[in-house]
Amino acid sequence: MAKEATADLYVWEGMNKQGKRAKGEVVGSTIALVKADLRRQGITPLKVKKKPKSLFGAKKKKITSTDIAVFSRQLATMMTAGVPLVQAFEIVGKGHENPSMQDLIMDIKATVEGGSSLAEALSKHPLYFDDLYCSLVHAGEQAGILENLLDKIATYKEKVEAIKGKIKKALFYPTAIIVVSFIITAILLIFVIPQFESMFESFGGDLPAMTRMVVELSKIFQEWWWAIFGTLGGAVYGIIQVKKRSKAFNVLMDRAILKMPVIGEIITKATIARFARTLSTMFAAGMPLVEAMDTVANAAGNAVYTDAILGMKDEVATGQQINVTMKETGLFPNMVVQMLAIGEETGSVDGMLAKVADFYEEEVDNMVDGLSSLLEPMIMAVLGVLIGGLVIAMYLPIFKMGQVV
Repeated sequence: MAKEATADLYVWEGMNKQGKRAKGEVVGSTIALVKADLRRQGITPLKVKKKPKSLFGAKKKKITSTDIAVFSRQLATMMTAGVPLVQAFEIVGKGHENPSMQDLIMDIKATVEGGSSLAEALSKHPLYFDDLYCSLVHAGEQAGILENLLDKIATYKEKVEAIKGKIKKALFYPTAIIVVSFIITAILLIFVIPQFESMFESFGGDLPAMTRMVVELSKIFQEWWWAIFGTLGGAVYGIIQVKKRSKAFNVLMDRAILKMPVIGEIITKATIARFARTLSTMFAAGMPLVEAMDTVANAAGNAVYTDAILGMKDEVATGQQINVTMKETGLFPNMVVQMLAIGEETGSVDGMLAKVADFYEEEVDNMVDGLSSLLEPMIMAVLGVLIGGLVIAMYLPIFKMGQVV
């Protein structure tokens, strides 16, 4: 099995078309390929060598799904403009700020230059290019409409990333507030309350019930803070690990999330939008419905919907209409079912699904914005009660003394 080519940074010196000396840096697989690339640009290479790496090594950033979405749009734009594929990779790769992304793009470029198709080159990097991505690229290459499908892929990735961003925004805000509230409360109980406790001891007399409760809670935190934080950290870590390994646990959690007030509705609409967007893109690419359903199920992002879509696929394979199987799941609103039924009757399923995706993506946008506005006063109230309660508990003995005096 041939070793996959890797990209490195090379420094070069040469003569340009005007006969003037020039130098620069370029990413490439081998010195020979770098020289060939320079000659294509009208430069006569005189000296090419691999750039020595830093003593501590270059710090590489992780490749994110946003990087892949931006790469998809750049490649689609280049192809639509008539730029040859290999040259498009060279331009996009050199212009990327993330060294890890540069290496990935140059690896793909080297594989394509070696005679592989683009779909084959992308499939060697399954961590960044899933089955949906590779299947659509393969369909585009087979039909000779690669630039059109690259544009659809880019639009799809951008829409999906936008939805993911909205979901993260909806979940991050309340989660961050809960974590910050817990940390502030713990700091007060461990470091601030003991100072008041020592002062209260010098007063003598009985403390109010609320103050005694807070003081006892403070003693528990002082003595067992390591166990409390360790238990919470272990619980979070355990949930993450079980979620990675147990399908039943994933289904249970995802079903519970869907039933949560407000958040559950946002997740449901985002999942439907992702389902409609993915299926629309695959229909537009000419993918057979049964074959597309597997990919759509994996892209759903919710275990409950994934299982439902796989069940729909089995029924569609027996000749059942997709809108009928969708209605039987009980997970899709009647509007979605009716629009898909119209799409099947008129032969415009991809167009109807795209409209469904647009509608639900806008719904998610509006709900997330509304959630932020709703949470702000609620969070202020919770923090006020929590922190204010601790402060009042500490000052109650002082108020009591003032009344006695």
